Amino acid sequence: MQYESLDLWQRSCELSTTVYKSLASLKDYGFKDQITRSCLSVPSNVAEGLERYTPQEKFRFLTIAKGSLGEFKTQTYVGMKVGYISKESGDAWLKESEEISKMLGGFMKYLKTKTTS
Repeated sequence: MQYESLDLWQRSCELSTTVYKSLASLKDYGFKDQITRSCLSVPSNVAEGLERYTPQEKFRFLTIAKGSLGEFKTQTYVGMKVGYISKESGDAWLKESEEISKMLGGFMKYLKTKTTS
């Protein structure tokens, strides 16, 4: 399975790209670094997991990606509250990250059934 062909990977890459571009001029480098890293961690861990050999390894990296989505969502909420992220952008990011999270959850369930069958 090529991770590049997965809608999950493509959408998480697109979200990460959008976040990087949107926050390019933000001067709070600590916040910008943290939110861009958490968002970038999602497609990166999907890719790394799918390059692994066993379903258990794949599952482990997808779990990390799912955790990074939670981190990203929290940072988006905070960024909106302090005025770094517009409501429109933040709401769109939160909606997309929720959909990506559901996709990850479904893929993880699929991998779990492969390990128990």
